[in-house]
Amino acid sequence: MPTISMFYGIVVQMFWNEHAPPHFHVKYVEFQAAINIQTLEIMSGKMPKRQLSLILKWANQHRVELLEDWKLCEKQITPKEIAPLK
Repeated sequence: MPTISMFYGIVVQMFWNEHAPPHFHVKYVEFQAAINIQTLEIMSGKMPKRQLSLILKWANQHRVELLEDWKLCEKQITPKEIAPLK
């Protein structure tokens, strides 16, 4: 599972051969969640409010890049890294 970004202790990853809808996975300490790229809603898992806020801000800024990475993963091509939240 390639890591596509890391910021403030949050790891953002995308898997190959994933199921629709397009989404990415995030990890922060013992928390894990899957986030829908189009709606920015949590599909599964849990994340503390502060970290979720940072993740959603980052995802909103990089939604086009996230969708491009999703398409790469569908073709089993390594996704590109995305700049961290600053």
